[in-house]
Amino acid sequence: MIFRTATRQDLPAVLALLAQDEAAGTESPEVPEVPEVTEAHERAFAAIEADPRNEMLVLEEAGDLLGCLQLTYIPGLGQGGRERALVEAVRIRADRRGAGLGARLMELAADRARERGCGLMQLTSNKRRTAAHRFYERLGWARSHEGFKLPLP
Repeated sequence: MIFRTATRQDLPAVLALLAQDEAAGTESPEVPEVPEVTEAHERAFAAIEADPRNEMLVLEEAGDLLGCLQLTYIPGLGQGGRERALVEAVRIRADRRGAGLGARLMELAADRARERGCGLMQLTSNKRRTAAHRFYERLGWARSHEGFKLPLP
């Protein structure tokens, strides 16, 4: 198992992981094998790759991408001035869930955040992803805050 920073070549597989969960909440859960990589995806990935406060990380086994997450390091005055790590886009390939890969991915991400000196990790999760909520709670994450989002047209 390899935990590493994602490369541009990983982008279609990362998008496929994200699309699996997005499609799961629809009437038609079929997800394209290789989602179209748009110019907007290319720009977003390039921005993540170029920003020292952002990392797209992947879990790979024998050339197969099994999981991903994004870590964003946020400076702040709280926590004694220590950074916090924001965790986003946590996904494990649907056919490999339940084997401990998600826990391993989160453990590796926590190690990375600790090495950077972060004082805490935080994440938000869509309210309909109840299985993900149970997963995070099993790992010791607490529901300490209520999240809010504002779509910007």
